[in-house]
Amino acid sequence: MEGKLNYFASQAPSAAGAVAAPSTALVVLHGHPRDAAKSFEAGLRAARNAGVMGSTLVIAPLFQVDDESARACGSLGVPGARDGDLLWTCTSWIEGGPARNGQRPTSFAAMDALLASLVQTWPGLQSITVAGFSAGAQMVQHYIGFAAEPLRLSAPVRYVVAAPGTWLYFDDMRPQGKPDGCPQFNSWKYGIQNLPSGLGRGAEQARAQYAAADVAYLNGELDSGEGPGAAYRMLDKSCSAMAQGPDRLRRGLAYAEYDRQRLAPDRQRQVVVVPGCAHDVACVLPSPTARAALFGSAR
Repeated sequence: MEGKLNYFASQAPSAAGAVAAPSTALVVLHGHPRDAAKSFEAGLRAARNAGVMGSTLVIAPLFQVDDESARACGSLGVPGARDGDLLWTCTSWIEGGPARNGQRPTSFAAMDALLASLVQTWPGLQSITVAGFSAGAQMVQHYIGFAAEPLRLSAPVRYVVAAPGTWLYFDDMRPQGKPDGCPQFNSWKYGIQNLPSGLGRGAEQARAQYAAADVAYLNGELDSGEGPGAAYRMLDKSCSAMAQGPDRLRRGLAYAEYDRQRLAPDRQRQVVVVPGCAHDVACVLPSPTARAALFGSAR
């Protein structure tokens, strides 16, 4: 892949080029303000709190934008773009859009390349968890169905989708019913109509891969309505989004029910609701309640 996708990492490879120490990797995707430093710190705290820091590699990729765009979606502690970096817009990386330079890989292809590089650089990895929060969770939830074939990696991948603003539905069912006067409600990124050709997979293939994947859902207990910390002002309130529910918590609960009824009834995926947390990655991911979703049986 031409161009760079940079990331924060809890350890660097040895001079010999291979570090066998970490047995698992936690990849944390940032939200809309591209708060990769904050997301990285949340992942580190989650690993420390779970007592798995010694065996876990924590990674936080940064989907870079140009300097002008960074004024609209930038965060403290995040470096600006440099020569050779892949560049997206503030929102195109969330939807699997192509980079604006180089060979124009999609953000999904960039994630494929990142995961492949992790297992090559750290050959001792036995599992990878890809977790996204907020806009990062949108990206992860959409990526699941369009990721490279799982057998291409030597380590199994699991996914954690935490408090996305909207969800990808694989048919025209919606919790609030089909909205009147909203013909785009089932178009990408809300549904599977008008899929971008660059994603390289059809709707039925993507649905089957999503149903077969190892997926967990997280939401903050207080991430609802217009309450403190719910970031309601930033919530997508288009007709396509509102058909999924009035706020992030109820959208998440509704999607898990849709998953259990229509996508993967044999898996019965639940939403883990994190007590006392609103829309805050620093509260949700490091919480004891999120531990099993992020690290499996780790305690």
